[in-house]
Amino acid sequence: MGSPRRRPRGASANRETSLGNAVLARRLSLGMTQRDLADLADVSRSSVQALEAGDTGVSLAIASAVAAALGERIILTSAPPAHDSGHGDG
Repeated sequence: MGSPRRRPRGASANRETSLGNAVLARRLSLGMTQRDLADLADVSRSSVQALEAGDTGVSLAIASAVAAALGERIILTSAPPAHDSGHGDG
């Protein structure tokens, strides 16, 4: 059996979901099925499905291949870590 599906949590949830939503919207605007996109990106359909669902287990290589197949690219920027209120600063 495969590993359990990983869902985004906390601050990363919005980034992961936004990427998935962007992929889904672009794919649909191009009239493509998940299978079409997977074939074009040379990845599995389940990888496209996981990416669109915001699964954090999708590798950057797969996400980049999918983006390229959609005529897009992923640009990484650095940001300070989200504040974790569960650990006191002092």
